[in-house]
Amino acid sequence: MAKIFCIANQKGGVGKTTTTVNLAAGLAKIGQRVLLVDLDPQGNATMGSGVDKRALQQTIYDVLLGQAGVRDAAVLSEPGGYQVLGANRELAGAEVELVELEQRERRLKNALAEVGGEYDFVLIDCPPSLSLLTLNGLCAAHGVIVPMQCEYFALEGLTDLVNTIKQVHANLNPDLQIIGLLRVMFDPRITLQQQVSEQLKEHFGDKVFDTVIPRNVRLAEAPSYGLPGVVFDANAKGSQAFVEFAQEMVGRIKRM
Repeated sequence: MAKIFCIANQKGGVGKTTTTVNLAAGLAKIGQRVLLVDLDPQGNATMGSGVDKRALQQTIYDVLLGQAGVRDAAVLSEPGGYQVLGANRELAGAEVELVELEQRERRLKNALAEVGGEYDFVLIDCPPSLSLLTLNGLCAAHGVIVPMQCEYFALEGLTDLVNTIKQVHANLNPDLQIIGLLRVMFDPRITLQQQVSEQLKEHFGDKVFDTVIPRNVRLAEAPSYGLPGVVFDANAKGSQAFVEFAQEMVGRIKRM
């Protein structure tokens, strides 16, 4: 059965989508069967996977409202080698429509249950706000991967996220846990980043992934070409780090 992970952080601009897309591509590169679920109405993970969100016949919106199954709506990211359950602006309206539906927080969980045996990993790119969409992601997931920059304000955002995860764990999804914290956009020349990195390791121990994703221009350029960074420039330090992270994830899952 697939291991389902949310990539979440309630602070915006921390590289959630970059992490989701490149982890998906990295996992596919090492032979894993991957489904990327884009739960953000902006559809950035969809576009970053080389899928035109405007041309999609069916999206995660249709799946959440019960108008399509995951098999019907998922499309192949040809450059990335993984499946994408895409999103576009339609998804913004799902918030209102979900309110009146039964099991509104578990719509995604129920849909993914039908295809659990067809994938090794399902990665869910969550919007930064705590909304019904994010709740659907957290209810469907076995765990949360938290990308974060090693900066002071990132620690405050992390506290909020940990509290949210505790509430969802207590009330909606007893399987939910933090799988690990991923340090992203890391620049070892900045003393503060080194200090925050050490604080994270002291507080969270082995919950902090060994892999560190460096600040990397090639990763930032890749989305404008509709490509995961891992594919856009496989030799870039950031791309190589994401492949290492994919290998670390596979190893960690085997130990769980």
